[in-house]
Amino acid sequence: MSKTYNIAIIGCGGIANGKHMPSLKRLNNVAMVAFCDIVEHRAIEAAAKYGAEGAKVYTDYTELLKDESIDIVHVCTPNDSHADIAIAALEAGKHVMSEKPMAKTAHDAGRMLEAAKRTGKKLTVGYNNRFRPDSQILKQICEAGELGEVYYAKAHAIRRRAVPTWGVFLDEEKQGGGPLIDIGTHALDLTLWMMDNYKPKVVLGQAYHKLSGRANSANAWGPWDPALFTVEDSAFGMIVMENGATIVLESSWALNTLEVDEAKCTLSGTEGGADMKGGLRINGEQHSRLFTKEIDLNAGGVAFYEGKSEKDSDLEMRLWIKAIDEDTEPVVTPEQAYVVSQILEAIYESSKTGKAIYF
Repeated sequence: MSKTYNIAIIGCGGIANGKHMPSLKRLNNVAMVAFCDIVEHRAIEAAAKYGAEGAKVYTDYTELLKDESIDIVHVCTPNDSHADIAIAALEAGKHVMSEKPMAKTAHDAGRMLEAAKRTGKKLTVGYNNRFRPDSQILKQICEAGELGEVYYAKAHAIRRRAVPTWGVFLDEEKQGGGPLIDIGTHALDLTLWMMDNYKPKVVLGQAYHKLSGRANSANAWGPWDPALFTVEDSAFGMIVMENGATIVLESSWALNTLEVDEAKCTLSGTEGGADMKGGLRINGEQHSRLFTKEIDLNAGGVAFYEGKSEKDSDLEMRLWIKAIDEDTEPVVTPEQAYVVSQILEAIYESSKTGKAIYF
């Protein structure tokens, strides 16, 4: 690494405290020098806990972006502000990591992609599930061609009763949707990445508001207020790609089911299949017999990344900074994240119109 990079955090809430700032703090070639939040005490607390000596606090991100010493900006705000902040940061000469999803709408995601191309600065999106050990190993298996052509897949993001009742998660105006755009986005990103297929042809989807209107419901984070629950409680989609491959995407915060999986995928290819249920399993046929192989995720850590094990979010941040330092593409490219946003929006649009959405 050739230098120490100055990083600014815009949005000092849950995801910044839960992922970005702790993992960045563990890197020795970055310094968090600026913190911004519309609730000033959150920025003050973040600066005190994670900031470099003399770190500055802001409540207006436009003022923060005037600081020419800042190299990188992390956008950790609600979905509706990702695009405007990211674009302003790119235009101010900063590299940008935006939390997922890329933006509230596909149009805004496209604006972000255009700004990155126009400014020449790097842009990535926080799809952290790519950096889990099972994801990294399965990606290697896919790239080696061990599954052959993957022509059918499922993207899983199912919770039985785990509706986030804090912040703006239930606010459609701020977030753009519920479980589909919140956790379905992770499952879809993971599935497209494994398939290395980013050319959708047609999408058919349906969103539901079946359980959201019930007061005093059982929930991991306590009962929700039905009056505030303006997003879907579950949503499902079928995506057919240009090459004929089919993806089924399932997402829910509240669903009467015992089959619970989140940010996982199931892949079916011409030479074999894989799933992430309870670990990582590979299936196929050899010598006219079927086989199932379980991958040991604890043996040797993530050996193909410098032979050591590290937390998913630490790996995510390290490789992001490495891409900047070595001037290479980030693991999550803006082009990939844009397609995820396009498909999610098509599922919502299909649900509203009752029609298939063609690309």
